[in-house]
Amino acid sequence: MLESIRKTTAYIQSRINGFEPEVGIILGTGLGGLVNEIEIEKQLMYSNIPDFPISTLEFHSGKLIFGTLAGKKVVAMQGRLHYYEGYTMQQITFPVRIMKMLGIKTLLVSNASGALNPAFKKGDLMVIEDHINLQPDNPLRGNNEELGPRFPDMSQPYRKDLIESALKIADKNSIACHKGVYVSVTGPNLETRAEYRYLRIIGGDAVGMSTVPEVIVANHMNLPVFAISVVTDEGFPEVLEPVSVESIIAIAQAAEPKMTLILKELIAQL
Repeated sequence: MLESIRKTTAYIQSRINGFEPEVGIILGTGLGGLVNEIEIEKQLMYSNIPDFPISTLEFHSGKLIFGTLAGKKVVAMQGRLHYYEGYTMQQITFPVRIMKMLGIKTLLVSNASGALNPAFKKGDLMVIEDHINLQPDNPLRGNNEELGPRFPDMSQPYRKDLIESALKIADKNSIACHKGVYVSVTGPNLETRAEYRYLRIIGGDAVGMSTVPEVIVANHMNLPVFAISVVTDEGFPEVLEPVSVESIIAIAQAAEPKMTLILKELIAQL
């Protein structure tokens, strides 16, 4: 793995003319519009980067974008990868390792999620304070001691100071933003009534199909993480209604300006 990471990092560095990103950003489903706020210096298609996995979803652009946002140099993934696309956990998290090698000091992650907590509504935001991992594999399985400890601590996978700063930004701007536990499942199907009920019982506030693998790898490489969810549907068993991916994307896009505001102000404070 290390040889592949070095090769990919060297290729990217040869294309970005000495650009050194400070912040890495992973943009989730329907949330690629943050890119419009970046003063772009360079864009690389995933398909042109050696060993870089390619997003197979039509609503994920598949670009690595370098530029300036809120006065900081950033690299943004416009289009993330998911286990349900058929990739291994090591492939899904490969971009996080690359961003770390490129020099980022903080990783910001966004996603679309379904509400489990009845206090949450579609269009709300949730800052992730902890997670429950129900994905069937772990990105740290195998030999990776050259990249981090064999048994990394996960007592604080999300930086508390960034969480508190984000909540203050949301409150200042009258944005409905909760703090909660994110449950990561495989997908691509959405959950049954019984599954939503179970996920709530075990402590989940929202459920989605991403984020946790990347967070595990970031912690493995001692990279501070902040993550935020846009609540795009409501998984309440008693009143559960059918959900389409089109409605999920539409709600994510409608709520995105609120998320963008929080991320921009948070980045400015880093």
